[in-house]
Amino acid sequence: MHRFVTGLSAAFLIAAAAMPAHAATAQKSPSADARFKAIYTKEWKWREDQFASGENGGHEEIIDHLPKVDPATQEMRLHHWEDVLKQVKAIPRGRLSPKEQVNYDVYIPQIEVLIASQKFRDYEAPANSDTTFWTDLGYTARSNFRSEKDYVSWIAQMRDVPRYFHEEMDEMRAGLKRGFTPPQVTMQGRDGSITAVLNARPEDTLFYEPFKHMDGIAPDRQAALRAQAIDVIRTQVQPVYADLLKFWDNEYVPGARKTLAADDLPDGKAYYRAKIFEFTTLDMDPAEIHKIGEQEVARLHQQMLDTMKETGFKGDFAAFQEFLRTDPQFYAKTPQELLDKAAWIAKEFDGKASQYFGLLPRSRFAIKPVPDDLAPFYTSGRGGPGIYLVNTYDLPHRPLFNLRAMTLHESAPGHAFQMPLAMEDKSLPDFRRYTYISAYGEGWALYCEYLGVEMGMYPTAYDRFGYLGWQIWRAARLVVDTGIHSQGWTRQQAIDYMRQYTALPDHEIQTEVDRYIAWPGQALSYYLGEMEIKKARAKAEAALGPKFNIRAFHDAVLQLGSVPLPVLDARIDKFIADGGKGPYPDLE
Repeated sequence: MHRFVTGLSAAFLIAAAAMPAHAATAQKSPSADARFKAIYTKEWKWREDQFASGENGGHEEIIDHLPKVDPATQEMRLHHWEDVLKQVKAIPRGRLSPKEQVNYDVYIPQIEVLIASQKFRDYEAPANSDTTFWTDLGYTARSNFRSEKDYVSWIAQMRDVPRYFHEEMDEMRAGLKRGFTPPQVTMQGRDGSITAVLNARPEDTLFYEPFKHMDGIAPDRQAALRAQAIDVIRTQVQPVYADLLKFWDNEYVPGARKTLAADDLPDGKAYYRAKIFEFTTLDMDPAEIHKIGEQEVARLHQQMLDTMKETGFKGDFAAFQEFLRTDPQFYAKTPQELLDKAAWIAKEFDGKASQYFGLLPRSRFAIKPVPDDLAPFYTSGRGGPGIYLVNTYDLPHRPLFNLRAMTLHESAPGHAFQMPLAMEDKSLPDFRRYTYISAYGEGWALYCEYLGVEMGMYPTAYDRFGYLGWQIWRAARLVVDTGIHSQGWTRQQAIDYMRQYTALPDHEIQTEVDRYIAWPGQALSYYLGEMEIKKARAKAEAALGPKFNIRAFHDAVLQLGSVPLPVLDARIDKFIADGGKGPYPDLE
């Protein structure tokens, strides 16, 4: 998932959305549109060039180098984005066309978040318990290589790994000096993804993955490229992994901070508030979010108790949780069985898709296991354009009753559905096609779990309990994230809370809690995003009555790409004003 997420005060966007249409029309000027388009088009191209690994999603070819991350480059980026923001704000919003006003409402917060990240120097902590700069290289390694040029570029990019790794380690040292690191407790054992590359034969590393299947490349060129790749992995990549392991074990983890809360970081209270803003696109107080979480956990817990009774279980909730965590009937016996069941669920949705969506993405997705080097500390599943990863590690802790909710979230109609739709819409500017706003993207995916109830995707009481278990898991995040980062909660306190209210396996509870500790604010985006989408739908249903069309509503939401939640609200207000007419009336 892309890390360029956005945030802006709800007050600004709501006020902007409320501007009378006639006033905007009266003042609009083609020259204002042209100025704005020129700014964001140029900045996006610059951004693509800056983040050369393709992390933005805009690159269709493999790039032959990695980004620069040295201090001078980071300072240059800050000044560049500050200048861009100044240029954009010099254009009166009311002089833009309605279409460009929406782009304005998406673009400004996107740039503001990038500026805030540079000012807080997030780049000095490029590794946490969930995501690291070196494992991110795996996304490129597992991309679709389409030409000989892609393989040549990948070899060149591997040659750039030593420079890139040493720059990242220098940034991490700067973070160490000022106490800006993930908590030490969340980093234990995370060197497995380093040793997996260091201790393997070059042919068995993730870097060699593209060379295992080289369709369309002449046999003699295949042999030559494979030989080059093996040599570069052995002589340049693996030695710098040895440097990284030494740094990780001897400097970084021992020197990492012993505290947990974001509040304990430099300027921590402001930092955590900025992260809430970034990941939720809403300006909310942590205490308010904590209270919402407690209320939602209580509501969902009662629904889980009711569903438990439907199964015929005679014990209490704790006993039922233990039964679910330990009874073999709820677990796959082989990795392939888990993958097969996920694939079957995805095909079930395919049979229902046209009832709930007008426009379907052209892109298809593969279902694959999480790679071995990531699996021990990875989430149970993750999806995106072209891929749905299912974690087959430690099968006794991968319950099948969660699989339906997870598949709807991570594959279709969740991440592997929404993100391709945005990328395929060439009417959107690239900064909307290829960026990912967590509140929208994760909120949509969680809403898709909820939609599964209407679609009949949870045929048994255990499946429905699994769905509720995943809903309460995200509601509990509101409590745990704010508890840890603003209320002084301990790691064990967070684990105990998750264990009390969710049916997640212990292994997953621990990896998830570590993720919330190391990634402040991100866990808040899911449930708050879903709440906004459900609220927008309820408003549309109440206003439109029998005119409400579920396909038109979903198309209106998905047509936006990834946007701040206030922009979504404004779009649904327009959907209502238009009488429930969606963007693709011929498909309704």
